Amino acid sequence: MRAQIENYESFPGDHCGSVAMRSLLNHYCGINIPEAAVFGLGAGLGSVYLAHENQDPAILLFGRTMTLELDVGRALGLDYREQAEADNAKAWEQVKQEIVAGRPTMLMGDIFYLDYREFKYRFPGHRFVLLGFDDQAQSVSIADRIRPEAEVCSYGALADSRNPPDSITAANIWGRFYTTTPERTLTEAAQFALDLCCARMLGEDPIDNELMLKDPLYTSGIAGLQRFADELPGWAQRDDRRWLAGYNAMVIEKFGNGGGNFRLLYAGFLDWCRELDTNMVPEAAPGLARQAAAQWTELSVVLADAAEENASPQLFDLAGQQASRIVRTEQQLFEMLR
Repeated sequence: MRAQIENYESFPGDHCGSVAMRSLLNHYCGINIPEAAVFGLGAGLGSVYLAHENQDPAILLFGRTMTLELDVGRALGLDYREQAEADNAKAWEQVKQEIVAGRPTMLMGDIFYLDYREFKYRFPGHRFVLLGFDDQAQSVSIADRIRPEAEVCSYGALADSRNPPDSITAANIWGRFYTTTPERTLTEAAQFALDLCCARMLGEDPIDNELMLKDPLYTSGIAGLQRFADELPGWAQRDDRRWLAGYNAMVIEKFGNGGGNFRLLYAGFLDWCRELDTNMVPEAAPGLARQAAAQWTELSVVLADAAEENASPQLFDLAGQQASRIVRTEQQLFEMLR
């Protein structure tokens, strides 16, 4: 059995989640807006600090929220849902039937296992869109963020990516649009997303606060970034300091998942909001977001230097000081937006 969706337009871009949602919104809803607008409508900018000694690496800082894709639907008033499935065979059959029905399908997986990607690092939150499958060739067709053309991936690589046997799993998560007509205008959706992002970054979102109470090793928003800044100097005493510094430097920039990239996308969203309504966003706000982006990029350089063999332990102090500068910039930005 084989099936292929031919009428799907894929827009390459800077971040996997916003690229995938941009193309899916265009396909299902006829909404063609820039990637930066999609990222902002998902209230995607964040600082999520995770510290679990039983994970590898033991400390991670992500520059976006965990629910960007779902929140794009929330902002626009679309019924977009995602679900996990523990059983691999059932998970594959579910998304296979979506393709048979002619529905491009959002997937999440570890980029490390995708055999068409040359960049080999563990990253379990990668987003891409399933467009087709071929049982005889044992291959699937995937829209990813790098090229407009579809990529070809083996069945085995896709299965390992969606539910890795030996690392953090994406739990076979997949997404579907149950409605395709927005209940909000773009201006209304933008205001909703601005309010949501401000609440999260400033510690005023009850759902996010409940998550932090349940898991003291998870801290988000400005508080997560402040914790990162406070704890960075202490990394110099850890045996895994080079691994922590190197991996987080890559997360911040290289993975398309980090601070500089996301702050630039958010600056583009703020510009877009001002095009919708100049009263929605203060004139100085996009510039502050770009300032934060540059500071995040500088932080990634310091962490990359700290990961080098025989690097000075003082680099972790410098990294902490740089992270504190970002705290001040982003505090100013979101208080301005609020």
